[in-house]
Amino acid sequence: MNSRKRKRIRIFGKICFVLYIIFIIYFLIFSDWYGRTTTGMEDYHYNLILFKEIKRFWQYRDQVGLFAMFTNLFGNVLIFMPFGFFMPMASRYRSFFSTLFWSFGLSLGVESFQLVSRVGCFDVDDLLLNTIGGVAGYIVFAVCAAIRRRYVYKKKKR
Repeated sequence: MNSRKRKRIRIFGKICFVLYIIFIIYFLIFSDWYGRTTTGMEDYHYNLILFKEIKRFWQYRDQVGLFAMFTNLFGNVLIFMPFGFFMPMASRYRSFFSTLFWSFGLSLGVESFQLVSRVGCFDVDDLLLNTIGGVAGYIVFAVCAAIRRRYVYKKKKR
């Protein structure tokens, strides 16, 4: 792959990464879709016990509904997968551990903002699920990069 094409891919990755960050900040902090309003939230809400909310959503899945259970358990993973995919594409930090670190850091920032602004609940389960999502996105990136390298190598051999 020539350097011009590589540069275009890197610019595309940076644009997607910035758009994703804007989306995630809006969706996780300001969106009304998941009740992110300050009405009625005069106290701080938080969960510091790992797996408490995950267990609760699984245990009461019949009462809360499949959609609520799915969005809590899998939505937190899915919403951070693009971060794990685009971050190594758009930055110098391409290692597994840097993706793990930055996924956790972004999630901690979002959760802390929700706690301080009382626009949600600080939940350690969300930290775990979001970080898993970022790592899963990185794994998808690594697999795609390996397939691309194999394709380019085979193409050069011909």
